[in-house]
Amino acid sequence: MGKIIVVGLGPGRPENITPAVQTALKQADVVVGYRYYFQFVESLLREGCECIDTGMKHERERAEQAFVQAEQGKMVVVISSGDAGIYGMTPLIYEMARERSADIEIISLPGISAFQEAAALLGAPIGHDFCVISLSDLMTPWTVIEKRIRAAVVGDFVTAVYNPKSHGRYWQLHRLVELFLQGRSAVTPIGYVRQAGREDEEVKITTLGAFNPEDVDMFTVILIGNSQSYIADNKMITPRGYFHEEQVEGTKVGQQIMNASFRTILSEMKHPDVPRWRLWPLLHAIHTTVDFGMEECLWMDERATEILYSKVSEGHLQHIVTDVTMTASGIRKGALDRLGIEVHCYINDPRSQRMAEEKGVTRSQAAMRLAAEEYPEALYVVGNAPTALFEICDLVHKGKLYPVGIIAAPVGFVHVCESKHAVKTLTDIPKIIVEGRKGGSNLAATLVNAILTYDDAAQLKPGRDL
Repeated sequence: MGKIIVVGLGPGRPENITPAVQTALKQADVVVGYRYYFQFVESLLREGCECIDTGMKHERERAEQAFVQAEQGKMVVVISSGDAGIYGMTPLIYEMARERSADIEIISLPGISAFQEAAALLGAPIGHDFCVISLSDLMTPWTVIEKRIRAAVVGDFVTAVYNPKSHGRYWQLHRLVELFLQGRSAVTPIGYVRQAGREDEEVKITTLGAFNPEDVDMFTVILIGNSQSYIADNKMITPRGYFHEEQVEGTKVGQQIMNASFRTILSEMKHPDVPRWRLWPLLHAIHTTVDFGMEECLWMDERATEILYSKVSEGHLQHIVTDVTMTASGIRKGALDRLGIEVHCYINDPRSQRMAEEKGVTRSQAAMRLAAEEYPEALYVVGNAPTALFEICDLVHKGKLYPVGIIAAPVGFVHVCESKHAVKTLTDIPKIIVEGRKGGSNLAATLVNAILTYDDAAQLKPGRDL
């Protein structure tokens, strides 16, 4: 009975061929493989060994040749580059053995994969959990490949990319980068190696935001870091564990728990691939309410979070007005102190009580009127009273109020939905709205916190000011 040994030759360096593979090649009666790879093994073959080569994309033909020879009682070695079990010949050999009901002994000998060689050249990018994705859609539908890319992004995996480009496959890598940038920081390290382990080897390290997909070809392996990867001394490093030791020591336990909670939320969301300006407040909302229904009911103007944070960073947002004290108390004091922002709530101001009695309005309405006189350009945040939201709309229409933004999250059953419909008509003001009956002071406050910490969104590190 013959034997088929499927071997991986490694990426190209002779010294990277394992001793076990070298021994198999020296004993082979027949070697079957893609003709390009024979240059790497010729010196190891014994005299009289038959070499059967085929061109690229003739994998099934090579497998059939291997079985024909083995069925004649010969020892056949099937060669692949890298590791034969990773996008190589090993799976096909086992499938064909089953198809032919072949009584042939099959042995698989591992080799050094191209992504391992590339990783070593780049430094230590696969120090933690990683995955490998091929962009070749010849046998795998692109919809399946894109689903796997999204999963890699959500799971924060270091990701090795095979088959990034070819003459007919030119847009897929651009799409991969687009997907990664939706959930990974633009400063995420990315390394790529062309012809790893061969004479014309090229090694480059950059960032996800600066990476140009046109710089690579079909002979390139790409490695994209996770949220903890970094570049040091022109090497790409992914530490073992989600936090550096010194970061754990300097990070409060509450922040560590919140970081882990956000990653859990991200992994369980139905639509995690939304733009960052929407994702960041959405994560905060779900974290506060433990309600994934926020994915459907949290509404916001285009780029609202980005726009409002730019007002913060440029110093144009210096005051926040809330409808009730509970909302005010939920806004992080550390963030307010760090950014020099003041929070004002007039609900318990004696003037609000007097105005409410004199004018026949609610205290919430009176509080908004007082706030409009003193801080007409503040961020207005409503987490309890729909009448406060109606009053804001009325004051804006009368030209007495010019909010830098509005957070609309009143909760309840009476006039709540209507008040939110009304605030949507203020098209020139960036808004974040919890649609329907849901809402609350804690939810309104957490949406403010999301705005104040938007610069932490890229690294998915909430809770800095806890």
